[in-house]
Amino acid sequence: LFKVFAEWNKGPLDSYLIEITSHILKFKDENKQTLLPNIRDAAGQKGTGKWTGIVALNYGVPLTLIGEAVFARCLSSLKDDRVAAAKVLPGPNPDKAGIVGDRKAFCEHIRKALYASKIISYAQGFMLLAEANRVFNWNLNFGAIALMWRGGCIIRSRFLGEIKKAFDTNPKLSNLLMDTFFLNAIKKCQVSCL
Repeated sequence: LFKVFAEWNKGPLDSYLIEITSHILKFKDENKQTLLPNIRDAAGQKGTGKWTGIVALNYGVPLTLIGEAVFARCLSSLKDDRVAAAKVLPGPNPDKAGIVGDRKAFCEHIRKALYASKIISYAQGFMLLAEANRVFNWNLNFGAIALMWRGGCIIRSRFLGEIKKAFDTNPKLSNLLMDTFFLNAIKKCQVSCL
């Protein structure tokens, strides 16, 4: 699986989070054991996602993907409940679910869905920034903000350069999804989001 993430990190999905996921999946300790089984599947929170979601709700801006990420963290923290539920609801059998088949095609659908999700997440984030810009009468330079995030931020990604280009082309762009680059990317990927 680490090879899949490493390959994804060579293309449009190139980002800190994809890169570090590849490293985590590849890492083996001194006993040649992979790291992943030793990572507790219960995430904590610092609160930034929650605060961002609350601000988005206050401004009426749809921030669905960040909201879902916060809720996924909340769900992961319910470890005892999840373990108890897994004893009575073991989950689907992949052989009966019809998802066993062409691994390469399956990974490509996941890649496209992830790419579309990342684009939508950034589009929603910039919608929130635009609303704050309007409410507080700021004069934000959205292209410069995108470039700033490329400098070592946890959300850095290759297509932040495309976001800068989009706002350079149209500083009044109301939604990244209306930019030609992102519109075409979503058109190519949306079938994988079903």
